[in-house]
Amino acid sequence: MKYDLGHEPKTFGDWAYLAIATHYNKFLSHELVVLEDKDPEELHQMRVGMRRLRSTIKGFSAALDLPENAQEKKVGKIAKTLGKLRDLDVLEDSLKNNYYPNLPKQEQKQLKQALSNLEKQRKKVLKTVRKTLNSQKCVDLKQGFDDWLNSPTYHDIAQVSIHTILPDLLLPEVSQLMLHPGWVIGVKFEAESISFPESLSKEAVESLLDKQGLMLHDLRKAAKRTRYNMELFTQFYGEVYEDYLKDIKRIQSILGEIQDSFVLVEFLDEVFEDNILNKMPTFAKILQENRYEKWQEWETLQHKFLNNKTRKDFHITILQPSVIQSEIEKSQENSKKSVETASSTDISSNS
Repeated sequence: MKYDLGHEPKTFGDWAYLAIATHYNKFLSHELVVLEDKDPEELHQMRVGMRRLRSTIKGFSAALDLPENAQEKKVGKIAKTLGKLRDLDVLEDSLKNNYYPNLPKQEQKQLKQALSNLEKQRKKVLKTVRKTLNSQKCVDLKQGFDDWLNSPTYHDIAQVSIHTILPDLLLPEVSQLMLHPGWVIGVKFEAESISFPESLSKEAVESLLDKQGLMLHDLRKAAKRTRYNMELFTQFYGEVYEDYLKDIKRIQSILGEIQDSFVLVEFLDEVFEDNILNKMPTFAKILQENRYEKWQEWETLQHKFLNNKTRKDFHITILQPSVIQSEIEKSQENSKKSVETASSTDISSNS
């Protein structure tokens, strides 16, 4: 069964229902194909649906009165299992298509050994995914969402117009992102101003990433959560909002690629029981060069979002939805496209 709101979304609760229905439908539509394991893209789309569903529950929590089996944590556990399999698929694709062709024959031979090991791991994780999707916990979770979508219940604030509550919905997420300590990695403070290094060497960047890589990874996750929520409401804002959303997507993508390189190193170190710098020096050098390139891209965004004017303008943009009345009263189908588009444009890795 495919769930639909049935009328034009106008209230806080309406938009909560629309978002949950869209992402839950996406999860269901890919379930059978994922169990058959015929196309990695199906797994990716199913995972996207689950992660966005979890983000929606958190973002609209003030309005939602969900049953116990449809809580955020229950969704998160299944999404985490799917994520393990998806991470292996991304790892395999990256090793095969991005790195293998650029390595000398000896390192290609070693990489084949790593890919063989990866395939064994994937088979084990796939069994876990199938077990999870066929488990009673998953059945209970789906029943919880089915029951709620058939007869939704809300808290009183759900009756407030989305236009009244929209800034309050988005600003906390944006504020949490802006307050993340990952923004100030590598900068110095002089009096009340921020000092940026002129040009860090590759070695200096590697040192920073070794020490603060996990902090940047957490910033990436914060950017992803903010992106998910902002994408739900693009039709209520103009080009400035879209530009900020594009920047946040770039932050997620750039920091994700930096994190992916460390995941690759960790995997290969484990396979060879040795540092890949010793086993595969060409591969290690390519990874380092890629990280340095992405760091330089990251610095541009870091400078931008540590600027007082940028941060102030971002908040002002959220506070001033630019909605034309005729757009407010669009049909449910047109409104739904806003949510569906957000799901279809997810970044293929680290999403």
